[in-house]
Amino acid sequence: MGNYFWVALGGALGSMARYALGSATVAISMTVPWGTIIINILGSFVIGWFATLSSHDSRLAISQEARLFVMVGICGGFTTFSSFSLQNFALIRSEQWLPAIANIVVSVIACLAAVALGHWVAERFGIPTLPGR
Repeated sequence: MGNYFWVALGGALGSMARYALGSATVAISMTVPWGTIIINILGSFVIGWFATLSSHDSRLAISQEARLFVMVGICGGFTTFSSFSLQNFALIRSEQWLPAIANIVVSVIACLAAVALGHWVAERFGIPTLPGR
């Protein structure tokens, strides 16, 4: 039952952060949903960074509950793939093909790059691994 609590708490915090950032970016969204793109890139960076810092061969002693709290809860509540899909569906239904394609391509490539960057930052500037691992 404890794992569900940590996922729920992280999810609530991540969802509130998503709402706050999404609301702050509404003015710049125009046709392409930039708020969703920014949220997904940030969430991808955080999950890549945290997964690397808290991996089994890291010096950072992270409990399973803490990993669930951040990676499933906060990142899951913060990132917005369902919103991303709905927004693209709406763009396609209204025959706004270029914004839909741009959103899909930018989001997928930028989020994969953000996970890789988060991993790289954690390896280079995070807590080093223990000797012999």
